[in-house]
Amino acid sequence: MNIIDIIVKKKNKEALTEEEIKYVINSFVSGEIKDYQMSSLLMAITINGMTDEETIFLTKYMLDSGSKLDLSMFSNVVDKHSTGGVGDKTTLIISPIVASLGCKVAKMSGRGLGITGGTIDKLESIPGFNVNLTKEEFINELKSVGMAITSQTDTIAIADKKIYALRDVTGTTESIPLIASSIMSKKIASGSKNLVLDIKVGEGALIKNIEDARHLANLMIKIGKSNNMKVICILSNMNIPLGNNIGNSVEVLEAINILYYGINNNLTSLCIELASHMVSLGLNISYEEARTKVINAITSKEAYNKLLEFISYQKGDINRLPKSSKIYEIKSDREGYLTNLSSLELAKLSGLLGASRQSKEETIDYSAGIIINKNINDKINIGDTILTLYTNKESIPNININKLFTIGGTPNNHYTLIYEIIKD
Repeated sequence: MNIIDIIVKKKNKEALTEEEIKYVINSFVSGEIKDYQMSSLLMAITINGMTDEETIFLTKYMLDSGSKLDLSMFSNVVDKHSTGGVGDKTTLIISPIVASLGCKVAKMSGRGLGITGGTIDKLESIPGFNVNLTKEEFINELKSVGMAITSQTDTIAIADKKIYALRDVTGTTESIPLIASSIMSKKIASGSKNLVLDIKVGEGALIKNIEDARHLANLMIKIGKSNNMKVICILSNMNIPLGNNIGNSVEVLEAINILYYGINNNLTSLCIELASHMVSLGLNISYEEARTKVINAITSKEAYNKLLEFISYQKGDINRLPKSSKIYEIKSDREGYLTNLSSLELAKLSGLLGASRQSKEETIDYSAGIIINKNINDKINIGDTILTLYTNKESIPNININKLFTIGGTPNNHYTLIYEIIKD
């Protein structure tokens, strides 16, 4: 087979055979197919798509490109994944909630893909935190703490790790087949048979509209079912940032505050919903019973204590979160109600402050980011601080505040946090 012929075939909107997909994955892992050739194929897939059958084959051979984790010694393992969004630190909040209730949360997470940092980037902002667990360390932590989060290893879904890095810097992050195969190959390899997926929809997400989100949800449920995995998909709003902090260390801080103070915002509401479905799957109980347990875990601070135990176990020092040397405030020049916050523009600004990678080789400033000081529909007066910016850069870019947020004369009564819940 020839990679050029395969690229041309997909460029011409033709379906690839199972053998062709197997060849591509195996040859890319071996180094026979080069980065620039795979980048070309990824772009063709992004533009022209794949059939469900092609995507299932792509997932299969990405899964088979590495080893698989056997967690059969645990009876109540549950996993969660988000397709990525602005201010999305749900893993840091949900995992200790679910683990404190007796489930095992086994999670292999990624770095930033697109315009915001990933879970591993956020955890790496905690000084000393070890994101590279061995298989033995991962399983031992599940036994001792009830939860473990590690970066993708060099042995699990090897093809995905290489493809994932390319997608981030080649404009190919928003392809449904590539998203589905990447997520599901890692999740199946990670050993859990129960998975809750948070599919973000909106301007600040990889998926921009509800129709594509439904397609992705049903595709991943189909892949899960073919691998004996129960999958629940929640389609949630990413037109507005999730929570009030955007960055890495500032998002860790918000996760801690949510669990300690029980702050009531859109982030808390979504975390309760996701955690309830996870506990329902993990303990095989009703959603209503699971939700009651989840709320109790927060109010009793059992989840907060579990988060501290988890951070300590993986050698993190939560008392030494990095701080930026420069702080800027963006104030309102009018009065009214905060009716909109642009996820996309705020994410771009956060990236320019240093909170995300602009190239494959670039490092992240873990202290950089944004704190949103007001919530949707808050009353705003002239001079109120809407955003606080944190950076170590000597200067910040020119900012058009009208792109970042909207202040109107009446409250916004159309905001919806969760669009749909889809399950088999």
